[in-house]
Amino acid sequence: MSLKTLTLKLNLAAMILATLSTPSLASDEITFWDTPQYGGNSFNRLPPSSAYFTALHDYGASWVRLSYDKWQPKQRDFLLGSADHYQGLVPEDLVTLKAALKRAQQAGLKVVIAPLSLPGMRWSQNNHGQFDDRLWQDKTYWQQSAQFWRDLAAALKDVPGVAAYNIVNEPAPEKMTELAEHSSPAEMVNWYQHHQGTARDLPAFYQTVIQAIREVDPLTPIMVDGGWYGAADGFNYWPAKLEDSRVLYSFHMYEPYEVMGAVNQQRQKRYQYPGVAPFGQRAEMWNAQRVAAYLQQPFDWAKKHQIPANRVVAGEFGCIRTLPGCRQYLQDVLTILDKTPAHWAFYSFREDSWDGMDYELGKAKVPWSYWQAVDANQPDTLPRHATPEFEPIRQRLSKK
Repeated sequence: MSLKTLTLKLNLAAMILATLSTPSLASDEITFWDTPQYGGNSFNRLPPSSAYFTALHDYGASWVRLSYDKWQPKQRDFLLGSADHYQGLVPEDLVTLKAALKRAQQAGLKVVIAPLSLPGMRWSQNNHGQFDDRLWQDKTYWQQSAQFWRDLAAALKDVPGVAAYNIVNEPAPEKMTELAEHSSPAEMVNWYQHHQGTARDLPAFYQTVIQAIREVDPLTPIMVDGGWYGAADGFNYWPAKLEDSRVLYSFHMYEPYEVMGAVNQQRQKRYQYPGVAPFGQRAEMWNAQRVAAYLQQPFDWAKKHQIPANRVVAGEFGCIRTLPGCRQYLQDVLTILDKTPAHWAFYSFREDSWDGMDYELGKAKVPWSYWQAVDANQPDTLPRHATPEFEPIRQRLSKK
């Protein structure tokens, strides 16, 4: 056998081996989502420690939805450099992110990467409280966002334990337009028909970014939030599913926000759950039945477009832990999700900059030392433990 023939055969064997090995890698990533996976959200100001990830895993969680936008950046915006003009990943920030991913993987958790900012869409809390609408006005930022995700996917595609790329947290291209939050499906469809093809076309934006990711990473699943901050009715105007077959469709559940959100905590006379509360343009009775009806919407949309229910994710849900109805609300939301093969991640696990939805703290106010640590950017040392408020979540995690 000539050297040339031997070389050709070795190259052919290598190609066949690569072809055979690729599906197993793909299967490992996407089949993680074939059965219900339960986890928590990490929106901490400091990169989480090994002990943090281990504590979440020890409760029974299988994944964590990890946001890095509160971490100390080397430049203006973590990883991005600047959301005003993306020019490449910041190497020092990437090292920090990879180290956190390694700690999570070693603790036994899969990770979903969830940026709060993209080029032209700086997270409002990093933007002096102002909503940044540039991404939804100018497609120049679409291309910068696509380049950012192409770069990030290339950097992370071989990192163990990355279960999905959540393209952006809670997009709201509808916010600065005439479409009211929680409009009727017909009103949403009419709005989309008017804005389809513009920079406010969320499905088209996702297609653009996904195409860029797939140029460097054909395997890692991709998670997309619906419109209007990822609301459960935020898919109602989408005319079709996305083209990529490895997409997970995520919604967030805090409704009715006037009851379960921080705004109610500040009222002298608070709305109660169960009880009548404002929602959209009207007042409604909110109880377990209304929660069930509202949460049915993303599943109905998925079924209509032939998306398996195990590709639907409750990416966030929660309530202010000190509100009287919070525990019942968590129980009602989870009872509905129990009846589906959907995945979920509660908000939030041991957040070190805001205690409002840290259920391990019970109903008590945090001591002043918590806020002193925030001001000094020091680690949060408050002890956590299972509480009645955390019980609806803990029970289900422990069964995994």
